[in-house]
Amino acid sequence: MRVEHTLDALHVSFTRRWWTQLFAAFTRCLLALGFIPPSIKKILHQPFTILPDSNPVGHYFNALYETGFYYEFIGWAQLTAAILLLIPRFSHIGALLFLPIIVNIAVLTTSVGFVGTWLITILMALAATYLVAWEYDRLKPIVFWTREARTRNFKFQYLAIPGFFAVGGVAMGLIWWWIRLGNFTNYLNITAGLVVLGAIFGSVVAVHYHFMPAGHLKETA
Repeated sequence: MRVEHTLDALHVSFTRRWWTQLFAAFTRCLLALGFIPPSIKKILHQPFTILPDSNPVGHYFNALYETGFYYEFIGWAQLTAAILLLIPRFSHIGALLFLPIIVNIAVLTTSVGFVGTWLITILMALAATYLVAWEYDRLKPIVFWTREARTRNFKFQYLAIPGFFAVGGVAMGLIWWWIRLGNFTNYLNITAGLVVLGAIFGSVVAVHYHFMPAGHLKETA
């Protein structure tokens, strides 16, 4: 039996139970509630802690507070994830957005020794992982998919594509020389290096292009 079919059967069996459904709803609401208060503080650009810089936790959050709109951006991202989790139609997007944010926070709080909080954030990360797994049926095309066709190959593509990027290396070298980027003493060597790197990069692009599936997605049986 294919791995996809096995996972499909496990997912259907697990998600049809009322208690797992209730737990998923509870987890969504709980995680959303956990993100809303700290997100509001960031959006309003209020300090997250009052710890001094002598404390590793305080030093980090005080520095983060001074980053300006990036601090507010984190708050908006947290609030967006929380709202999406609360809307059943978009909960899978909310789970996908929530997971990397909370994993980052869990690693951060553990690394700086944020007493007590590190355990809470790890549990939240595990809960977010559960919600992503719950949405397996809506997310599985990320892993299990096939397309009807491949890219349209053309003559000499393994020469034309690397050659194009090699020429781009020459152009980039001239631009670097013109604006004196990096204040190098020998821009000829820099240009030669860019040509070689461009050709190598173009070769990677050509191989990727050759094997890249294209066209419409096939329906899985």
